[in-house]
Amino acid sequence: MILGLALAGCTAQAPSSQNDVLSDDTATSDPEVADAASAVTDLFADVTAVEIASQNVNGYTFAVTIESPDTGCDQYANWWEVVTQDGELVYRRILVHSHVDEQPFRRTGGPVNVQPDQVVIVRAHMDPHGYGTQAMQGSANDGFSEVMLPEEFASDLATADPQPTGCAY
Repeated sequence: MILGLALAGCTAQAPSSQNDVLSDDTATSDPEVADAASAVTDLFADVTAVEIASQNVNGYTFAVTIESPDTGCDQYANWWEVVTQDGELVYRRILVHSHVDEQPFRRTGGPVNVQPDQVVIVRAHMDPHGYGTQAMQGSANDGFSEVMLPEEFASDLATADPQPTGCAY
């Protein structure tokens, strides 16, 4: 069954109370503060779209679009993952090379074993900087929308398996 869920107009539930969404109070007219915020975003990968392409008995195939400041193997998005609202790892898709000349880029992965109405978070990891706060949240039934996560949200997953074994280029 092809579900092909688009982002536009989709809504999702907020993360649980222990993982509340960050407020959007970061907008400022102060150029120094804006430059500092821009420099921070140049360190992390953002998931900008999530589509669930199909379902089979083993789960869903996720198609994830990532925008990242890749510079080569010294700085690249090295995985995307599906996490429960409680911070448990459901699935991780390892990215084996940088995407310097392909931005944004889209990669599929699966099967991801989630229920059609289960709300999950899809986020990306940047080597060597870690997780950013911009991610997508939603479900197969309702689609996905942007969410801002607390910096510490499920940060312990950075050392969980599977881990990349290197960067091809």
